Amino acid sequence: MVSITVNGFEVAVPEGTTVMKACAAAGFDLPSLCTHPDLKVKDNCKVCTVEINGELKTACSVDAVNGMTVKTFSPAALKAKIDSLKKILQVHPQDCLNCARNQNCELQTLAETFIIRDVVNKPFLQPKDTSTPSLVRDPSKCTLCLRCVEMCNDIQTVAALEVVNGIPRTVDGLPLIQTKCVMCGQCALVCPVGAIVENEQIDEFLAAVADPDKIVVTQIAPAVRVAIAEELGMKTGSLDMLKFVAGLRTLGFDRVFHTNFTADLTILEEGNELLKRLKTGGTLPMITSCSPGWINFIETFFPDQLDHLSTCKSPQQMFGALVKTYWAEKMGVDPSKIYSVSIMPCTAKKFEASRPEMNSSGYQDVDLVLTTREIGKLFKIGGPDWEQLEPSQFDSLLGAYTGAAVIFGASGGVMEAALRTVYEVVTGNKLEDVNFNMVRGFQGMKEAEVDLAGTKVKVAVANSLGSARKIMDEIKAGTSPYHFIEVMCCPGGCIGGGGQPIPSTIAKKVERIDAIYEEDAGLPLRKSHENPEVVKIYEDFLHEPLGHKSHELLHTHYHPTGK
Repeated sequence: MVSITVNGFEVAVPEGTTVMKACAAAGFDLPSLCTHPDLKVKDNCKVCTVEINGELKTACSVDAVNGMTVKTFSPAALKAKIDSLKKILQVHPQDCLNCARNQNCELQTLAETFIIRDVVNKPFLQPKDTSTPSLVRDPSKCTLCLRCVEMCNDIQTVAALEVVNGIPRTVDGLPLIQTKCVMCGQCALVCPVGAIVENEQIDEFLAAVADPDKIVVTQIAPAVRVAIAEELGMKTGSLDMLKFVAGLRTLGFDRVFHTNFTADLTILEEGNELLKRLKTGGTLPMITSCSPGWINFIETFFPDQLDHLSTCKSPQQMFGALVKTYWAEKMGVDPSKIYSVSIMPCTAKKFEASRPEMNSSGYQDVDLVLTTREIGKLFKIGGPDWEQLEPSQFDSLLGAYTGAAVIFGASGGVMEAALRTVYEVVTGNKLEDVNFNMVRGFQGMKEAEVDLAGTKVKVAVANSLGSARKIMDEIKAGTSPYHFIEVMCCPGGCIGGGGQPIPSTIAKKVERIDAIYEEDAGLPLRKSHENPEVVKIYEDFLHEPLGHKSHELLHTHYHPTGK
């Protein structure tokens, strides 16, 4: 341990602790635009400058040493902080009212904190990149923090961004759609300002609601409920599900369903696909296909390994196909009038909905994707009083779900949900303890072996694209020992998706994961094959997993991107 003095207060911290963390331990949080709790030290913005033994230094880049005296609020340190902020603000576009990050922008917050009012602003304006359906990149707003570059290159290993002369840009300066970007949106989560944001489509939603000829329906992804509370100033996971449904009705949705229904359906289709491959010698390991950022990744980086993917569509796209076929038929509704909106934690879902393969209903299966952040903004516009709002039930046929579907939102959840069903289908025995704790957690790789009536099945979970790359390298080399692999594009799974509330740190993601498993544990049904509406749709419409109708509506193919 080392002992230092911060603003007259003595504090002891482990050796190797930065001055920034030592100051926090003493009760003095330092401002920064380039520091992020989940990323490496950058020392770019200089906003964390303090006085150390009489010299000005950045607190993020210096380790605490015994006897060190630190002043965070001396006149010299304060001037250095303000000068650094002013230098950034001089070239940063001051169009906050037009920015998606307005009132949730780290630069805006610091400018207000330090009462900066007199900046002569001459922004270096550059064209926005609107080439993808998922993300909008505005290099004019970049603060040169380089967080996005580290996330894209080191954690996701996509490398759609590079640094040239200290300035981040897309590789070779190409439009984002022409790079190897998988549209996961992790760059947007760590950006301190609005230099990279989701492609907002709130106006399109409002136009649909205003159209009397449209029946506007929605599906809610399992990771959304636990995080939407954060957008509304509540504790993670605290918004009651049925009040959430009621809130969505106040926004103008005619029908409210749950993606969890098709998550349960996915398990029936995907589980049976795995069993078929195990019995018939199909391509193994089989890899899950419900994460669209991951699909973009394998199509781009491992196009010769696409046969390993499950042919199942994602739950979002299964729902889109069914609401315009099964539900429309049952309700006697013209499917051309259905406007299908999904509420997702994911920016890559916007791209997925626009894929040409996703029209097996005869129409674009999902018309619009709104992120958790976008639906949060709509709630702020609509202003429901959550205390007084009466709970509302999901609409029938596509609204029932089990705990297995809920945990789809966490890394390892798809694998655990599949094992709950596959175990009972294969063994014929009731699974008394449905908790497969060995595939839970935030680590990059998790593995387990499950005994299915004498057949040992080895499974693995890859958390983030960096982990997925490692496991794909093994598959390509022929050294992978696994039969079934879950891949989630975003660190932590969908709870850490690119469309989730900001900040979205590891600590916050762990809170969301805990809320996911708490919801699962409290539900009466926790296995996908026990979902009564799933049983009914097979009886009335699909007939059997992997059958003709299922293949037509619930399965698809993937192809190399050529990038």
